[in-house]
Amino acid sequence: MYSLLSDFVLLVHFAFIVFVLGGGMLLLRWPRFVWLHFPAVVWAVFIEVSGWVCPLTPLENYFRALAGGNVYHTGFVERYLLPLIYPAGLTPAIQMLLAAVVIVLNIIIYLLVVRRHRRGRHAVR
Repeated sequence: MYSLLSDFVLLVHFAFIVFVLGGGMLLLRWPRFVWLHFPAVVWAVFIEVSGWVCPLTPLENYFRALAGGNVYHTGFVERYLLPLIYPAGLTPAIQMLLAAVVIVLNIIIYLLVVRRHRRGRHAVR
C-alpha cells in the first residue's frame, strides 16, 4: 500500500511539473484556469529560486520508507528530471536556469492568451 502511495505522490509531482510548464496552454481554451495555473507557476519558481525542496518530495520519501524502499535525499527535479536532461548534479546556476525557463515559457503563453482575449473582445464589438 505504501509503495502505491509513494508512486501516486510521484505521479502527482510529475503532473504538477507538466502543468506548470504547459498548463498555460489550457488558458487559450479556458482562460479561467489562470486562477489555478498562475499560483502553481509562482510556487514552482519560488521552490527553484529559493532552493527549498517541494513538500511532495519528503512525502514521497516517507511512503517509500514505510514501504521498505530506498529514499532519496535530493529533490524531485534532481532525482527524476535532471538525469534525463543533465548528466551532472543540480547546481544553483542550473536551478536559476530552470526557473528562468519556467518564467519565459509562461510569459509567452500568457501573452498569447491576452492577445487572443483582446482579439475576441474586439471581434464582438
